[in-house]
Amino acid sequence: MDIDVFAATHAQEWKRLDELIRRRRSLSGAEIDELVDLYQRVSTHLSVVRSGGQDPNLVARLSALVARARSAVTGAHSSSWGEFTGFFTRTFPGTLYRLRWWWIGASLGTLLVAFVSGAWVVLNPEVLNAMQTPEAMRQYVEHDFANYYAENPGASFSAQVWTNNAWVAAQAIIFGAFLALPTIGVLAVNGAGIGSSGGMMIVHGRGEEFFSLILPHGLLELTAVFVAGGVGLKLGWTIISPGERTRLVAFGAEARAAMAVALGLVVVLFASGLIEGLVTGNMVRGHISTPVGLAIGIAAEVLFLLYVYTVGKRAHEEGETGEIRNAPETAPVAA
Repeated sequence: MDIDVFAATHAQEWKRLDELIRRRRSLSGAEIDELVDLYQRVSTHLSVVRSGGQDPNLVARLSALVARARSAVTGAHSSSWGEFTGFFTRTFPGTLYRLRWWWIGASLGTLLVAFVSGAWVVLNPEVLNAMQTPEAMRQYVEHDFANYYAENPGASFSAQVWTNNAWVAAQAIIFGAFLALPTIGVLAVNGAGIGSSGGMMIVHGRGEEFFSLILPHGLLELTAVFVAGGVGLKLGWTIISPGERTRLVAFGAEARAAMAVALGLVVVLFASGLIEGLVTGNMVRGHISTPVGLAIGIAAEVLFLLYVYTVGKRAHEEGETGEIRNAPETAPVAA
């Protein structure tokens, strides 16, 4: 490589970067973008010059320029509040909307498992009898099911539920890396558990109680688990069918988007945990009526879906995918 020709070719870019660094406190939005772009380019130029090993002075000059540019770029990032609001107005809802068909499919599949499991228990007495002893079943139906929501103080119970549901959601997402087979298992186990419990309550004439206590918190809680399952399924499918990208690049992009969904679901599950601890618990205690509890649960679910299909749809149409923006690119070079 002719180092003099290389330096002459890129001299204007180095000069422009130096100028932008000097004026960094008064740059416009477009100039800030230009600064970041030039910083990445000159970093690559520095790698080229170093690999050539022909001009130590130029290496030192570019090293100093890149160091100053790095300081300018990292010292001028958006505020934490801006990043926070941007996450919940673009990244999280946009990713949810983009992956909507995956978590809608996960929802339908899990609910189908729950329905089949419940029907199997209701229609087959031998299955019901194999689940528990008559005494244990009677204790569960008449006391334990409802008491579960009221035996602990609302705040501590909400925290316990939040932690448990967050772990289930995390498993559903993480297991996507294993071709999503364990994710399907997590969804199936949860669906079967809900269905069998519901079937047991229905057989003993407690179906109305089951649905009245499950629905207020369960609508939002289960939707969050379905979303996590859908994201896990998408991760697994990306490994199987990466499309035009390499398998590693495609999986990396979807994994970063999955991390964004996981962070957002922490808030969604916190809300459902509060409803379960403070609303469902007080319904059992008699402090909140069933219609009021159901109205709160339905309102929370409707607000979440409106959030996805309005805020999320707009972010998605503007190009939001959940990927990291302005990620540095790697450029192969040869001496």
